[in-house]
Amino acid sequence: MTLEDFSDVTDDTDEGETESDSVSSADGGTAAGGAESDAVDNHSDNNTDDRDSFERIAADVAGDDTGMGALSVSQGLRVAEDDDETTLRAFITTGNREAVRIGKYLLVPYPDDETLFCRITGLEYAQEFHADDATEIHARRMMRQSTFEERDYKFMADLDPVAVLYEEYDDDGSVELNRRMTDRVPKPGAILRQATDSEQIKTGLNIPEEGVFLGHLSVGGETVETAAQPPTIDYRLTDDYEAGDPLVFRHTLVAGGTGSGKTHAAKNILRQYLSDERAYPMDDGRTVSPAVVQFDPQDEYAQMHDDNAELDDAFARKLDREGVAYGGVDDTIALIPTEDGTSYPGEGHRAEQIQFTVPFSMTKQRPWLVAGSSLNDNQYSGLQTLLNRFFRQYGKSGTYGQFTSFLDDPALKEELDESGRVHEATFDAIKRRVFGMPAGIFDQSAKPITELDHQLVRPGGLTVVPTYHLSSSRAKELCVLAVSAYLIDNKLSNAPASDRIKETPVVLGMDEAHNFLADADTVQARKVVQKFTEAAKQGRKERLGLFLITQDPQDIADPVFKQLNTKLVLNLGDEDAINSVNIPTNLQSKVPYMEKGQFVVYSPDNSEPVELIGLPTCLTRHD
Repeated sequence: MTLEDFSDVTDDTDEGETESDSVSSADGGTAAGGAESDAVDNHSDNNTDDRDSFERIAADVAGDDTGMGALSVSQGLRVAEDDDETTLRAFITTGNREAVRIGKYLLVPYPDDETLFCRITGLEYAQEFHADDATEIHARRMMRQSTFEERDYKFMADLDPVAVLYEEYDDDGSVELNRRMTDRVPKPGAILRQATDSEQIKTGLNIPEEGVFLGHLSVGGETVETAAQPPTIDYRLTDDYEAGDPLVFRHTLVAGGTGSGKTHAAKNILRQYLSDERAYPMDDGRTVSPAVVQFDPQDEYAQMHDDNAELDDAFARKLDREGVAYGGVDDTIALIPTEDGTSYPGEGHRAEQIQFTVPFSMTKQRPWLVAGSSLNDNQYSGLQTLLNRFFRQYGKSGTYGQFTSFLDDPALKEELDESGRVHEATFDAIKRRVFGMPAGIFDQSAKPITELDHQLVRPGGLTVVPTYHLSSSRAKELCVLAVSAYLIDNKLSNAPASDRIKETPVVLGMDEAHNFLADADTVQARKVVQKFTEAAKQGRKERLGLFLITQDPQDIADPVFKQLNTKLVLNLGDEDAINSVNIPTNLQSKVPYMEKGQFVVYSPDNSEPVELIGLPTCLTRHD
């Protein structure tokens, strides 16, 4: 049967009407009779019209619409300790549907003065009337019409209850907005309103009012705006001891792929730690500004000495209103590691430059610096024996060149083998590793780093250690690990060689951290990871914060990674990298779609997980 088969119905009707007319004529109706009949019919029709003419009633409810919709109970209305058992759904009215997005924040009032702060986690169209729209006729009708009737469908939003907001009086008698976990269910039909008040949003998400500025709150790549001035909501990281430990000393990870804007973001954050107002109390009662030491593989961070020419007056006024530090850091020093046969051009910035060398004497307490990457435990023990004997013979002034000559002595090899202290095969393996070290790093014609502690760490100052000019990845690794180990050892020691380092809060920044803190089954890797893990664990006590920057977070050793409390995740395209940062699933799915400068912040001790947009302009020079 086709649609054309229904055309016969019209034909049958016409024939029936003709036949009826013929019957009337056959009954002998006259013209007068016909007129009389028509009059009666007309009177009858008028009475019918009167009966069928009802007064039209307006279907619209009196009053003005407020809010975005109302809670629905048709599929249940339930809050529970287990998120999977929570059912919170709302009907969104037709006029509000275009503005609704997943991730937006809503307010649902309780009958008293409390309010449920929630987030949209799902959106769905459902049928208003039961009908099968998966048909040929319906599909062709939709293809031929240009309009879509929102009223024909329900538009439902799934809500995730974040917290209950309530007011209470503080000690001064003023009203303070607080939050608690969701412990009560809202009433059916409660009106939903979009959260537009900065205080309510910050309280609902547990964002501190004061602290280190990271960026502005966003949803789906769009900045959340309020009716206040400025309309944006600033996100800050806890930075005082009244609200707990400053999170800088609980350690930070900035993860993002190439072109994601991670260096831009890192510079802006580090600039906040170098503001004039930033200072932390020490155990001796002093309040000291932090020193930032940044390892720089691409020679980008020394540019922080210079102002950003693109930062105009209007943007500067906006930063002043929001309390964001900006401008070049005058107290910036580039500490340049020297290597025989290489030179540092230093043309990309105007910061002061000071050269240094790594003294071989550092290996006395840190044998892993000269161990290479493949010594096993037995060989490492042998290396310690050889270094102890070498420094007893040559003293602290012993050099790398003298150590290689020391190992070239066949009598020493024979003696140690016969005594059973170092097997000859082990001796040969150690010698190969030591001779494979970059020869031009140790003991060059520059001041040793161990004598530059006051240049390395300066309260309120930035020290950048560039390594891109060094000849090999092994040379870069050696310099970074030597300087960081020197700094960490003095921070954690009860009898430090440098009181300046011990008594100054330090933010230790490391770009391309995956190259230095990777987990590997070698003695050197284990020693390095052990040192940084211990530094991370003691960071709160010793005022030492790790600030790790990487595009391969999955390669950072797990013991170190577990100590990182705050994670800033920009665009990452690698699935293993995304999974490794261990952020909530709903935010994890957004990471591959982040535009440049957008990032997720996961800091459980600071706030709920949120999306942010960083500042479009770098606060210092950034070429």
